[in-house]
Amino acid sequence: MSYGKSNSERNTKSAPATLLQANYQLRPGKRNPQGVHVTEEGINFTIFSRHAVAVELLLFNHHDALQPAQVIRLNPEINRTFFVWHIFVEGLKPGCWYNWRMDGNSDTELSGLRFDRDKLLLDPWARTVHDRLWQRQSACLPGDNTAQSMRCLASDENTYDWQGDKPLLVASEDMIIYEMHVGGFTRHSSAHVSHPGTFDAVIEKIPYLQSLGISHIELLPIMAFDEQDVPPTTAELSLKNYWGYSTHSFYSPHPGYCIGTHAQNEFRDMVKALHAAGIGVILDVVFNHTAEGGEQGPTINFKGMGNNVFYHLESENKRRYRDYTGCGNTVNANHPIVANFIIECLEFWVNKMHVDGFRFDLASALARGEDGQPLANSPVLWGIELSERLAHTKLIAEAWDAAGLYQVGSFPGYRWAEWNGSYRDVLRRFIRGDKGLIGELATRICGSSDFYQAQQRLPTNSINFVTCHDGFTLLDLLSYEQKHNLANGEDNRDGCNNSLSCNHGVEGSSSDPDIISLRKQQARNLMAILLLSQGVPMILSGDEVLRSQRGNNNGYCQDNELTWFDWRLVEENSDMLRFVRLMIALRKRQPMLHRRRFLNGQARPGQRLADIDWHGKKLDTPPWDKPQAQYLAFTLNDPEKDHAVLHIMLNMSQKQTRMEIPDSTNGHWCLAVDTARKAGRDIIPLERQRAMKKPQYTVKGRSVVVLEFHPLS
Repeated sequence: MSYGKSNSERNTKSAPATLLQANYQLRPGKRNPQGVHVTEEGINFTIFSRHAVAVELLLFNHHDALQPAQVIRLNPEINRTFFVWHIFVEGLKPGCWYNWRMDGNSDTELSGLRFDRDKLLLDPWARTVHDRLWQRQSACLPGDNTAQSMRCLASDENTYDWQGDKPLLVASEDMIIYEMHVGGFTRHSSAHVSHPGTFDAVIEKIPYLQSLGISHIELLPIMAFDEQDVPPTTAELSLKNYWGYSTHSFYSPHPGYCIGTHAQNEFRDMVKALHAAGIGVILDVVFNHTAEGGEQGPTINFKGMGNNVFYHLESENKRRYRDYTGCGNTVNANHPIVANFIIECLEFWVNKMHVDGFRFDLASALARGEDGQPLANSPVLWGIELSERLAHTKLIAEAWDAAGLYQVGSFPGYRWAEWNGSYRDVLRRFIRGDKGLIGELATRICGSSDFYQAQQRLPTNSINFVTCHDGFTLLDLLSYEQKHNLANGEDNRDGCNNSLSCNHGVEGSSSDPDIISLRKQQARNLMAILLLSQGVPMILSGDEVLRSQRGNNNGYCQDNELTWFDWRLVEENSDMLRFVRLMIALRKRQPMLHRRRFLNGQARPGQRLADIDWHGKKLDTPPWDKPQAQYLAFTLNDPEKDHAVLHIMLNMSQKQTRMEIPDSTNGHWCLAVDTARKAGRDIIPLERQRAMKKPQYTVKGRSVVVLEFHPLS
């Protein structure tokens, strides 16, 4: 299938310079809409600031022009309405670049205001920004930074041809999420793409994504972020902010992922092509803090226009920022202005950019009121949940923050799904051989009803994962017991210290064939259980081919081969890739693995079988009362047809265990998965499955076995 780009010609080169006139005629302008509004007669510009006393609009010929072609000073008597400054520039065409400059009170300790007329400000509503000239340090120090600042593009967002595309409507229970980094997915030389590390390159890899069978990609931050936002010792190593959790322009795609300067349209091309392939797009969004950091951080936009509105400040000394994020500042998300900014921004990405959902980084920070205390009913979170324009959009919360607020199972709202950290931890412990977990393991596999059912929420509120961008990769989880982050320049202090990992005898890579074999088997175990669980599974990009970061569990600053997807692994670890693809296919063909409602262990009226039956070594004898047990089995039954669908056996002890299998009256059981078997025989496609004749099956140590039921025709 071809995924051509209808706008490719204009996307593969920079916008031509817009040669500005010496002086444009001006009108007072209107206060709405925010940002830039293009008309046939010219362009309307607006910017929010309650306390500014002087505002200037600077126009540039190009994104890397060192000085403005025209500076327009706004008159507060005619160019200000309430808290919005506005100006209409007659005859100005799309394609010009601009910034703002503001002046006002800078008595920071008492007022919390940080106006600085020497600093150029980005428009927070800008649809495209460019950072070629940007020098973070210049924005932190006194003095004019015009020649080292970023630029905003004045463009018409309504000219793109979507060719009938709309956001996909995939039921939550049918989702399989693939978390990936736009740049790292194609920057490795083995990717063989035309423009590595770009939205365009993702389009070239769509056939691979389709072959996996996933329903959505979840992209690490693609809103424009500051690549220079790293600790000084990290910067000294010529490292940069790779993950992107340092947003400054929430309406603009990151320019580093673009070929030219049409960032908005290049992102749209990617979304349109993914939708044509049946793949949805979820954005990892970072509304909890911004790239402006704390006291010593740079002035980019919000600090210079409304610092005391957009950030949590200490009440006794407003020079200081409350830091609930570990990143220097915290967005004051429940202030009415800020809450409206966030909600309208999300609606923009759905309506104008056609994204299908959002994952909110440190989402619990958004649940804090203006005094910093958690709110039972956060206005911004409920505003997002109840927005009519976001009604069909997936909402996923990382339901904690860096200051101890942990809300997994209690995040405000009902529609929000949550990254289920408890699911991750229980699976990791079970796989490495911890005992006393059977009861909780069963609960997690069945969708974490203890978190969600009493609140009338659903299994789909649980985003199940074993690994994500933050932490060990799947292979490293099974190869390292200690983090190895010295390359980050922080003396190994960064990253998680308790990964619940196991190296299986050797720290790091090994040439021992037994250790290599066991690690691969454990990788299959984790992937199998993940895809056999109720809820929404999320797979970390590269885990399907056993990508390693050599024990680095915090690759946020490693924009290099350590973190990039090495496409040679597709062939080198084709056995693992095959297993993952077929496990996804198994999940998709068995509706009992992605139910919308919770299993209850009860038969429906007039039916013989319960929706789930629990077992141990013998049928109907689950080891709930055996704290040392490391095995569990269960049968999923089809309530519509009143016959068994799947029988699943888990054995994480080191010894093989002979386990009974249910009666095969009215059909027969077939072996579908046995992770202890050799590659090529560990998972069996439906058309190659054969009937089993014995009433028992020997489940080898540290393995997962799945039987599929084939009813008599």
